[in-house]
Amino acid sequence: MSKDLEKIDDLIKEALSKEEAKYYDDLKEQNLLGKIGEVYRGKLGWLAIIMNIVHLVFFGLFIYCIISFFNTTETNELIKWASGGFLCMIFMGMLKLYVWMQMDKNDILRELKRLELQVSVLNNK
Repeated sequence: MSKDLEKIDDLIKEALSKEEAKYYDDLKEQNLLGKIGEVYRGKLGWLAIIMNIVHLVFFGLFIYCIISFFNTTETNELIKWASGGFLCMIFMGMLKLYVWMQMDKNDILRELKRLELQVSVLNNK
């Protein structure tokens, strides 16, 4: 299957001008670190940075809840600190989920751009 994709890519590159071929090469699939970096370079990069700061705050609260949980002896206090720790974990999970959804969105947009480029090449032939 990958050889078929390489053949299709080569055919598309032959039909494109130099500028379009360079643009097409920029649309290649990225590795994980490249995808994460793209989240911070996009239009909502500032929001991702703020969410990382909030994530660190909740991580600090989580550590504080764990320390307080182990330092208390009353059952009611244990329940309160454990609940606080679970809430912090849920918030951190939701913030991570947002970043993964942004990465997925960027992948889908990249593939749509590739499809648009392929359709325009076929339309010009």
